[in-house]
Amino acid sequence: MEALLTSTAVVALAEIGDKTQLLAIVLATRFKRPVPIIFGIFGATLANHFLAALVGAQAASLIDGQWFRYLVAISFILMAGWTLIPDKLKEDEQKPSRFGAFVTTLIAFFFIEMGDKTQIATIALGAQFHSVLAVMTGTTIGMMIANVPAVFLGNELIKRVPLTTVRIVTALLFLAIGLWLLLQTAGII
Repeated sequence: MEALLTSTAVVALAEIGDKTQLLAIVLATRFKRPVPIIFGIFGATLANHFLAALVGAQAASLIDGQWFRYLVAISFILMAGWTLIPDKLKEDEQKPSRFGAFVTTLIAFFFIEMGDKTQIATIALGAQFHSVLAVMTGTTIGMMIANVPAVFLGNELIKRVPLTTVRIVTALLFLAIGLWLLLQTAGII
C-alpha cells in the first residue's frame, strides 16, 4: 500500500506544470474531445510506466546493494532540483497529428514521457519498492489525477494553480523521500 500511495502522490504533484500536462491542454484545445484524450493518456501512461517500474524493479533486484540504495536516494534528491525547473512544450510537440484524438494522445504521451521527470521518478520508485504493479498503478493514478482536470479545464486550471508553489511542494516531497532513503540506508532510522 505504501508503494501505491507514495507513487500516486509523487507523480500527481510532479506532473503539475509538466510538459505532458501542457500537452494535455494543447490536445484538449485542439480536439475538444476529452474522453478519447483521457483514454489516450491512460493507455500511454500504463505502457510507459509499466516499462519504467519494471526497469527500476529489475535493476534493484539485479544490483541490490547498499551503493545502489544510495544511488536511488540521490536520484530522488536530484529530482527535487529538477522539479523546480519549469517545463515548456517545444513548437513541434504542440502540433497534434492527423490520426484523431485517441491515437494522437496515445502516441504523443507515450513518447513525450520518455526521459521525463515522472518516468525517471517511476524508475526510482520501482527500484525503491520492488513492486512493478503497485508502482505502475500508483503513478498511473497520479498522472490521471493531474491530467484529467487539465483536459477538462485546460488553460483556466493553469491560470489558477500557483505552479511555483506546486513545484516547491513537489521538490520538498522528492527531497524528503531522498533524505529518508539516505538515512535508512545508512542505518540511522
